[in-house]
Amino acid sequence: VQLQASGGGLVQAGGSLRLSCEPSGTIFPISNIGWYRQAPGKQRGMVALISGGVSAHYVDSVTGRFTISRDHAKNTVDLQMSRLTPEDTGVYYCYMNYRGTDYWGQGTLVTVSS
Repeated sequence: VQLQASGGGLVQAGGSLRLSCEPSGTIFPISNIGWYRQAPGKQRGMVALISGGVSAHYVDSVTGRFTISRDHAKNTVDLQMSRLTPEDTGVYYCYMNYRGTDYWGQGTLVTVSS
C-alpha cells in the first residue's frame, strides 16, 4: 500500500492550498485516514482525520479554516486549507490506518509567508 500526496507549495498568509492524497489500489475498509503535520523543530501531530469513514476530527488550531474530505470516485482524501498563517508551515503527511497497519505518504511541504 502506498500513499501519494500532492498539492504543497508556497503561499502568502491568508491564502489557500489544497492537499490531495491517493492510496494505491482499491482499499476497503479504511479505519482512519487523514493528514499530519510536522512543523520545523516540532513533533509530528494530527491536523485532520476521518475516522470510521465518516467522522472528521481537527486539531483546534485549524478548526474552521481546514476541511478534510474524501472523494470516493477519485479515491482520494483532500485537505482544503484556508486563511493560512505562518504557523501552518510544515511538512504535511498523509496517513492511513488499514487493517491494523499505519501507512504514511512521503510528505509535502507547505510554506506560508507572512
